[in-house]
Amino acid sequence: MTDNRNTILAVILSGLVLIAWQYFYNVPQMEKQRAQQQVQAELQKNAPQPTATATPGAAPQAGGATQPSAAPAANQQAQPVVARDTAIAASPRIKIDTPRLAGSVSLKGGRIDDLALVQYRETVDPRSPPIILYSPSGTAEPYYAEFGWVAATGVTVKMPDAQTVWQQDGSGSLTPSTPVVLKWDNGEGLSFRRTISVDDHYLFTVKDEVSNVGNAPVTLYPFALISRHGTPQVSGYYILHEGLIGYLGDHGLQEYAYKKIDEAKKVNFKATNGWLGMTDKYWASALLPDTSAQIQASFSSNPVGNVHTYQTDYLLDPVTVAIGGTATANARLFAGAKEAGVVGVFPFAGLGGYNKALGLNHFDLLIDWGWFYFITKPMFLGLDFFYRFFGNFGISILLVTVIVKLLFFPLANKSYASMAKMKSIQPQLQALKERYPDDKVKQQQEMMEIYRKEKINPVAGCLPVVIQIPVFFSLYKVLFVTIEMRHAPFYGWIKDLSAPDPTNLFTLFGLIPFDPTTLPVFGHYLALGIWPIIMGITMWFQMKLNPTPPDPTQQIIFNWMPLIFTFMLAGFPAGLVIYWAWNNLLSVIQQSFIMRRNGVKVELFDNLKATFARKAT
Repeated sequence: MTDNRNTILAVILSGLVLIAWQYFYNVPQMEKQRAQQQVQAELQKNAPQPTATATPGAAPQAGGATQPSAAPAANQQAQPVVARDTAIAASPRIKIDTPRLAGSVSLKGGRIDDLALVQYRETVDPRSPPIILYSPSGTAEPYYAEFGWVAATGVTVKMPDAQTVWQQDGSGSLTPSTPVVLKWDNGEGLSFRRTISVDDHYLFTVKDEVSNVGNAPVTLYPFALISRHGTPQVSGYYILHEGLIGYLGDHGLQEYAYKKIDEAKKVNFKATNGWLGMTDKYWASALLPDTSAQIQASFSSNPVGNVHTYQTDYLLDPVTVAIGGTATANARLFAGAKEAGVVGVFPFAGLGGYNKALGLNHFDLLIDWGWFYFITKPMFLGLDFFYRFFGNFGISILLVTVIVKLLFFPLANKSYASMAKMKSIQPQLQALKERYPDDKVKQQQEMMEIYRKEKINPVAGCLPVVIQIPVFFSLYKVLFVTIEMRHAPFYGWIKDLSAPDPTNLFTLFGLIPFDPTTLPVFGHYLALGIWPIIMGITMWFQMKLNPTPPDPTQQIIFNWMPLIFTFMLAGFPAGLVIYWAWNNLLSVIQQSFIMRRNGVKVELFDNLKATFARKAT
């Protein structure tokens, strides 16, 4: 039957997409990630780590003037790896205490190098440790931000560097209501003062001042940098960028994965109205210079043995500090979670976040919405809208699925109506085969004439399944990249919609202490939880809504496709499986209603009865 053939083709098409995704990308990337984690763990046991010391280079300019060619870079010095707590205790510090951040500013170097995101935990257990973003130099994974001044080439004035111990002016912690002030005097006529502020989210503001009471003017360049030692563990998925990132004026969005910058070594940009930093899947660190400032920005990778130091930095235009004068430089640092409302995904209702409040240039692209952002972004906005009412992203997924169904109802209605008409003309099509048993061309001509008269689209059966493919992948992207979905619970055993269903049929749902997913080759497909089984049952009902095809091959496909999809989707995020199951149920209801309205018998219960009757026989 033509309508059955179209449905089979549509299901096979979506199935092939899912199989290709799982087999050629998802599974290899998971194996690659496991291997990287093992290698990284071995390297961190004994590998020395670099410490960063200001070592600006110089490059001649036209007219004989010179200036630094880059911001201070990591000096290639090795030292033993120490525990994070030990490294933090090794230098005097100022405590950071905000609703979202905990950590400290190191007085040695004046760095922000100790940050934990207290509202986010490593696992769904609220008692698990908080996410660590920054760690000091000398630890297994140093990651920090540094600010200051660098002198022009040839100037021998003493400048503060990574070894400089600043003094706190006053006392107290860094909180949203109490900034801290650091000061240092070089003993040669220059005194430095640094004021650090933080808001109640993830934005640090750094104001650097230098006063000259010496006997000669001095020219300095303000700089800011983010440094990360060692190649971080990344998810390794093509649909997600993790690495160095920035939106640099006319250069647009610049994304360099760690491997890519390792090959390039260093790339430079000259831009106005830009920002730059490093991004993980859910967390990021970015420098946000003044939007009117012209910056000399760079991405770089410097190897130290088997370990690479990654850095994003910028230099501002030079400032000449006259005798008795003072110069000021302002910098901003984003260090935290890539929350859509904070970053600036919502350009309405006062929810523009930093992107709107600071007038930044596409700072919302810090979240990787992908090439199909015009689908992915509205999908997230819809989910977030309902979440604000119901407080559950699982409910949001169900409601958004209903809305998508309503939006595509005219198209689906036309498609299902066409399928219903196809059923009504089956006697005519069968008569054609009997009338022209040996003339296939004549059969096709007469068949197309019947389609034309009845206004039937013979490929309409593909549309209902094909339509949901972009919706499926946009929801997958949202579940995968947005932190709002991380550890977002549904009901019952689903504690994280962005993770697979934790139950497993092959362990009798926890009774057998065995993890079948660790088996080689096909272990990934053995994560068969309750929701994938529900999804498979709803898909089976949907397949049974159509008459049993007369062709034996089509019958086999109809019978096995729900089971195949059940295993394929078992390893996908639970939120995606819940969507697919709910969508199947809505499709059954919708198709049954349209078929009844077009006078076509709904054969769901007859087909189910026939299926079990055959089994009984």
